[in-house]
Amino acid sequence: MLCNYYIWGIMIKPIIMKKLFFVFAFLITVVSFAQQKRDLKLNKDTNLIDVVYYHDNGVVSQTGSYTTDGKLQGVWLSFNAEGKKTVSANYDNGKKVGKWIHWIDGVPKEIDYSKKVASL
Repeated sequence: MLCNYYIWGIMIKPIIMKKLFFVFAFLITVVSFAQQKRDLKLNKDTNLIDVVYYHDNGVVSQTGSYTTDGKLQGVWLSFNAEGKKTVSANYDNGKKVGKWIHWIDGVPKEIDYSKKVASL
């Protein structure tokens, strides 16, 4: 007979508990490896925090802005370790908006989040 686990008074079956454990372990791993070098600067004109993240080799990894409460805002660009653009993204107060472009093997793939929001 399998034992059930209880978290905050909620019964959790063993298979779900196992999945929760792996998700938790994954998040801890991601956070520990996500310690990139970055430059932060408050933009007094926009009241946004402009940030530049770097790969270990010193090449720019991402550029973008945060609101003062930590939400992604405006255009974000991502680059691979060789400096080639991999993603052009748009955020509005932490939500994906507008057209995003992902470059996969040099080929641009477009996703339009304004259409996705309108259809919900």
